Amino acid sequence: MINDYNTEIQTLFLRMMVTNAELYTRIVNIMNSKNFDRTLRPVAEFIVEHTEKYSIMPDPTQIKATTGMEIDPIPELNEGHYDWFLDEFEQFTKRQELERAILKAADLLEKGEFEPVEKLIKDAVQISLQRDMGTDYFADPKERLNKYFNQGGQVSTGWPKLDQVMYGGMSRGELNIVAGGSGSGKSLLMMNLALNWLQRGLSGAYISLELSEQLTSLRTDAMLTNMSTKEIRKNIDDTELKVKMAGKKFGQYRVKSMPSQSSVNAIRAYIKEVQIQTGIKIDFVMIDYLDLVMPSTTKVDPSDQFIKDKYVSEELRNLAIELGILLVTASQLNRGAVEEIEFDHSHIAGGISKINTADFLFGIFTSRSMRERGKYQIQCMKSRSSTGVGMKIDLDYNIETMRITDDGVDENPKNDSPSQIMNKIKTVSTVSTAPVAPEPETKKIVADIHSTKLKNLLNQLNK
Repeated sequence: MINDYNTEIQTLFLRMMVTNAELYTRIVNIMNSKNFDRTLRPVAEFIVEHTEKYSIMPDPTQIKATTGMEIDPIPELNEGHYDWFLDEFEQFTKRQELERAILKAADLLEKGEFEPVEKLIKDAVQISLQRDMGTDYFADPKERLNKYFNQGGQVSTGWPKLDQVMYGGMSRGELNIVAGGSGSGKSLLMMNLALNWLQRGLSGAYISLELSEQLTSLRTDAMLTNMSTKEIRKNIDDTELKVKMAGKKFGQYRVKSMPSQSSVNAIRAYIKEVQIQTGIKIDFVMIDYLDLVMPSTTKVDPSDQFIKDKYVSEELRNLAIELGILLVTASQLNRGAVEEIEFDHSHIAGGISKINTADFLFGIFTSRSMRERGKYQIQCMKSRSSTGVGMKIDLDYNIETMRITDDGVDENPKNDSPSQIMNKIKTVSTVSTAPVAPEPETKKIVADIHSTKLKNLLNQLNK
């Protein structure tokens, strides 16, 4: 690699571009005329402008007439020369962009603007030529399929019914969103999912922008020990023993409370710091929740939820790809979803912006009465890699320990429409045609029977 990209080397770069227009097209994605010396910048600018407007490399005569500089072609170039050019021009561009980013970062730091600095440096470091030719579709189908299903990071959720809808589980590098109304149990679902993954030996972090670390940990204690929080209060020693024993078998876990309106960069910094200081390889991250996170790449008004959530969703998904992790977050359902029995995209607070970015989106349909009866329902609202949209997954819930479990694969996941639900109501409802009125005692018995049927009907509607 060249240590000093002086004007002579830069001139050589321009001459090689003029010699071989195809070579220029291979570096056009990182070509920036600002990277060249001031004496050569007019030539670089003219080449960029001319090729963009006319889709052809300008002739040396045109370059001299326009800029006053002679940039002559080089005769007898071969593939070795081209490889040298690609390697060196990539390093030259990366170096120049990084130097300029550092200078700009210094100005930002003086103004107290810290968050854009990381992006500036990161963008400069990540500059590279596009040499990956993609997947050769016909070359090795078996290897390609095995890579997707086995090496793509797909992990079981621990709930067979949900895995069935997702065609195997969640994958690394994807954005998974759990949506629910206030008090529906979004946090509980993510805590349970985190515990499922910990039991599989995965390590992760639960980042809450709403709950304290102590409360989040206490709820996980209840789920892990199969004890209610009241029992835990009375048996702290037993709880400690069970948690420590589980810690020897499970993956490692960090629970972190961060201020509301924390940025994606702050979350990234925390995850990296955990990995550096503890040596833990983070496999999954739970973020509770998306609506309270702010973007790092741009300044937006927190009240403009549509724009804010758009940037936050994109940045969180990029974070999942960058770190190769399982990422799950939550979002609010709007007021229009309160009385609904089936959710759609219009019920998501903030609208379509986060839905477009999400790989999987699930709605929580539950109520206190359902939880008291040990029922918890998840509705699949969006799926990129399966046909599960509209399906409903019924899980079991222990109201004392807050543990969500699954009794096995549902051969026929529910997919009832509102009209089908109404048909069920009509089928259950009956009208008595008895010609003789019953005696008072009989009336009471019939009333009790009807009351029981009504309760059963209401229970069916809540399921």
